[in-house]
Amino acid sequence: MQTPINTFKQAMAAGEVKLGLWLALADSYAAEVSAGTGFDWLLIDGEHAPNDLRSTLAQLQAVASATQALPPGIPAPHPIVRVPTGDAVLIKQYLDIGAQTILVPMVDTAEQAAHLAQAMRYPPQGIRGMGSALARSSRWQAYPNYLHEANAQVCLLVQAETVEAMKNLDAIAATPGVDGVFIGPADLSASMGHVGNPGHPEVQAMIAGAIARIRKAGKAPGILSTNKAQGDKWLAAGAQFVAVGADTMLLHAAAWQLVASYRGTDGAVKNTY
Repeated sequence: MQTPINTFKQAMAAGEVKLGLWLALADSYAAEVSAGTGFDWLLIDGEHAPNDLRSTLAQLQAVASATQALPPGIPAPHPIVRVPTGDAVLIKQYLDIGAQTILVPMVDTAEQAAHLAQAMRYPPQGIRGMGSALARSSRWQAYPNYLHEANAQVCLLVQAETVEAMKNLDAIAATPGVDGVFIGPADLSASMGHVGNPGHPEVQAMIAGAIARIRKAGKAPGILSTNKAQGDKWLAAGAQFVAVGADTMLLHAAAWQLVASYRGTDGAVKNTY
C-alpha cells in the first residue's frame, strides 16, 4: 500500500481554492458531524482550543470515519492540525498520529520557517525522528515505504501574524518546504497597535498586500474569516485556503437565535401560545 497522497497539498500547489471550518469544540463527535457537511478542510485547533495529542487523535479518527459515508458530490475534508507552538518534538508527535498537514502559529522569520520545514521531514531533508513502525501515520507499517514517501506528502503551513513577520514575509514564503502562509488577523492587528480591531483600514491593507506577496512567491495564502463579507473579500483578494467559520461560533449563534425566537424584548417567553 502506498502512503496516502496529500490532496490538500496538491490543490494548493495547483492554485485551487478550498473552504475550511475551524474546529475549536475539541470534541470528536462534533468533528465527525462537521466532516459530513461539505467543507474541503477542517482545522483541529491545538493553540486556542483545549486540544491535546489524544483529543486530536480522536478527531482525526472521527473525520476519517465520517468520510467513508459521504453522500455523492460531498467532498471528503482534509484534516489540518494547528499545533500550539513550533516545537520539533510536538510536530513529530502530531505527524506520527497521522496528521499530514500542520499549521504552526507565530512564525516571524525565514530561519524559523526553515527549522519547521526540517521538523516535518525525515533525514536527509529534515530532522524528524524515526518511529513510524509504532505509529498511525504508517498504519503500523501497512504502508511499507512510508519512510521514503512521507516527505513528499507532508504539508507545512506557517502563520504570519506580527509586524515582524510582515517585514520578513517574502523570505518566509520563499522558504523551501513551506507550502502556504496563513495570515492571523487578530494577532496582526494587535501587533500593529489596533488590539481587537482587525477591521482597521491599516490592518486590512496589510492583509491584502500580504496575500499578494505570498502568491507572488508561488505559495498558498490562507486566512480565517468570521462572516460572509470577510470571506468574500479575501477570496476575491486571492486567498486560496479560507476558513469561513468556526464550530464554536456556529453553535453559539444558532443557539442564541433559537432561544431568541421564543423570547420577547424583555427576555420573557412570548405569551402567544
